[in-house]
Amino acid sequence: MTQNLLLVLTTVASRADADALARAMVEQRLAACAQISAIDSVYWWNGAVQSEGEFRLLLKTTAERYAALEAALRAAHPYELPAIVALPVAQALPAFADWVAAEVDGPSAAG
Repeated sequence: MTQNLLLVLTTVASRADADALARAMVEQRLAACAQISAIDSVYWWNGAVQSEGEFRLLLKTTAERYAALEAALRAAHPYELPAIVALPVAQALPAFADWVAAEVDGPSAAG
């Protein structure tokens, strides 16, 4: 199952937005868990370099649930153009990968 495990990253401007997105994605069983970190971002936007504090969400899911997770993030995300990036996991503890798969495929997972 390790080959199907994904780490999905996105950023938001506030802790409240990060908490809301994290909880929604986990409650909908689109992610098995979400981690929130405070970060500093430097980026181009509207023709100028911006520098802002943001919050990064790291969501753990499977390739099978990615499309639904991306759609839910886009629908709930406060940014006009959110960064939503999925990274495949090359190696993971097999029991952990199995846990992620079981949680996102759990009894209340939307199909």
